[in-house]
Amino acid sequence: MKTIREAAEEFGMTTRTIRYYEELGMLKPERLKNRQRVYSNAEIAKLKLIDRGKKYGFTLDEIKEMVLLFDVDRSGKKQLERTIEYGRKQIGVMEERIEELGAMKTEMEFLLDEFSVRLENLKGMGK
Repeated sequence: MKTIREAAEEFGMTTRTIRYYEELGMLKPERLKNRQRVYSNAEIAKLKLIDRGKKYGFTLDEIKEMVLLFDVDRSGKKQLERTIEYGRKQIGVMEERIEELGAMKTEMEFLLDEFSVRLENLKGMGK
């Protein structure tokens, strides 16, 4: 069991963010008599999936669906199927972005080469 502060520290997020995930229904911490939130190992595992999903660019709706599927199907089969589906889609998005960045890099290199030539010409004219 971990407190909300301990969970936040472990995943490098704020307690407010964790409470937001709770509001969305993604997490269900237990409450102590003093109303303090505590997170079981299962909830910490969900938080890890949420954190990983954000890192890989999934939407909160996609993450929520993947996280909550385990509650519906304890075998984990449905969760894995959906994760694979969304993961393949996300790889496609990443590949498109890599192509865009490659084209931008090539264009910027071309412009910088042009600017370097211009600068050398201007330096030569100043003599």
